Amino acid sequence: MGSASPRDHLMKILEPVVGAEGLDLEDVTVTQAGKRRLLRVIVDRDGGVSLDDVADVSQAVSTALDGDDSMGQAAYTLEVSSPGVDRPLTEPRHWRRAAKRLVKAEMRDGAVVEGRILAADESGVDIDVEGAARRLDYEDLTRGRVQVEFRRLDDVDGDEG
Repeated sequence: MGSASPRDHLMKILEPVVGAEGLDLEDVTVTQAGKRRLLRVIVDRDGGVSLDDVADVSQAVSTALDGDDSMGQAAYTLEVSSPGVDRPLTEPRHWRRAAKRLVKAEMRDGAVVEGRILAADESGVDIDVEGAARRLDYEDLTRGRVQVEFRRLDDVDGDEG
């Protein structure tokens, strides 16, 4: 393994496994949970992740880890899920997958921009800020966060009053 961290080693092993299932490996964490360890594998893709996707990836990851000594001999629990709404937007694919969502974008100069994502590509993201489109280049961003929006029931039903 050399100087690679256990997380880096797991990422290297699991990226092709998850990729073969048509998903992106977003993160891997190992935490102690009582006498056992908990291995969390976070996956995503354009269009979202279904329960069938999670089941397929869980099986593939389990098989891959059975053939590797990365987790050692001690018992562990495998948890595969999609990222939550609180995941920071740090990669172009994160911004693209958050299209139409309200976000707060933190800029390298310390400014914060809040608006709705109109589109994202490999170089930046277009955000509607108070009715005006604004282009934010990734090189100027540190990260973004999707903002949870609560709507009144009549807004959801389409009623005006």
